[in-house]
Amino acid sequence: MPGTMEPPSTLKPAEVAIAMVETGVAKHRTRPDKVFLKAVAAGVMLSFGGLLSEIISGGSAGINAQNPGLVKILGGAVFPVGLVMIVLQGQELLTSNMMIHPMAILKGAIPWWSLPYNWLIVFFGNLCGSLFFAGVLVRASGIISTEPYITYAKTFALHKAKDPQWHQIFLRGIGCNWLVCVAVWQAAGARDTISKIVAIWIPIWIFVSCAFDHIIANMFSVPLGIMFGADLTVGEYISKSLFASFFGNIVGALLVALPAWYFYLSDYHYTDTELRGLETGEGVNGNAGDSGGRTTPGSSQEGDNKKQEVYTIENAGRS
Repeated sequence: MPGTMEPPSTLKPAEVAIAMVETGVAKHRTRPDKVFLKAVAAGVMLSFGGLLSEIISGGSAGINAQNPGLVKILGGAVFPVGLVMIVLQGQELLTSNMMIHPMAILKGAIPWWSLPYNWLIVFFGNLCGSLFFAGVLVRASGIISTEPYITYAKTFALHKAKDPQWHQIFLRGIGCNWLVCVAVWQAAGARDTISKIVAIWIPIWIFVSCAFDHIIANMFSVPLGIMFGADLTVGEYISKSLFASFFGNIVGALLVALPAWYFYLSDYHYTDTELRGLETGEGVNGNAGDSGGRTTPGSSQEGDNKKQEVYTIENAGRS
């Protein structure tokens, strides 16, 4: 078609920020039973990545003795498969919702109580999925029931939940979810599947290789170590690792959400209209920048709702 061109492969930061607000609205409007079951699925998906990372790291004792950094990089390189599956399937992960819901609340798109309501449901959904995977698909199945995997699972749990100080886990939680939310943000800005995968992979690879703390990832690895007999009680795990990583992850998410709100949403006003073309969670996982329900300076509501995937040359160059 003369005078037209394909849409850009990456959304502008302001478009991604708007998509996050709209995604928060979609999550707020989703039935709680669906939110819970999506969260269970997300806990399982993330645990798949955690298991693969433990298999590589725990089974590479020889390499670890000579090149421990290499094993960390190898283990970190495979872990992102979990978040990739979560994002592409549109599941519910607590740590990404820690970024999305505050942005929607700050723009008045959803009520304040939606945040604790959603986080509570997703927290327990992620926990159920993680514990099911650890207890049934790993411990009961016997797939890592031999050495050196048993010792590694116990040692890894201790390194995550017992050896560090509370404030160290908290600080590691900040670094972790800062990277996780950057990964989700970048995936929301990518239009094609391969780009979304790459956008997710690199930040998650960094956080796992650097041993930052992710509350949901730890819901698999720490209980698994306890199941194998690690010198750690459930109470110690909850009071130290779980709470510290939870609060650290919140801060890490806000380090993405608040600057984005300040930089890109100051002139954006959410209007409570039906989000056209926005399926539940599609703002992050689908065509994030193409849904309605927005008003921006210099554009009408009608024009936004009729936005098309094929851009004219004039529209492609518009700031």
